[in-house]
Amino acid sequence: MNKSKRPFTKSKRSFRRRLPPIQSGDRIDYRNMSLVSRFISEQGKILSRRVNRVTLKQQRLITIAIKQARILSLLPFLNNQKQFER
Repeated sequence: MNKSKRPFTKSKRSFRRRLPPIQSGDRIDYRNMSLVSRFISEQGKILSRRVNRVTLKQQRLITIAIKQARILSLLPFLNNQKQFER
C-alpha cells in the first residue's frame, strides 16, 4: 500500500482560541460577585479548574473568594431550588 494515499485525513477546521475567563485587569475578590458567580455550578458547587480553564493560582484565589462570600452570606452554601419547585 502506498504511503502517499491516506484513507483517513484530518479535516482542516479553523480553530478559534477561547478567551481566558479572567482578564489580567480583573481582581479576584469576594466582593466582585459578577466574576465569582461565574465559577459556581447551579447547585452552588465550585467548578473545577479544568472546567473553568484557569491557572492553579487563579483557582486558589477563586476558591478563597467563594468561601469568603459564603461566610458573609453573599452566596448560598447550597442551592436546592429544584427540590422546592415540585
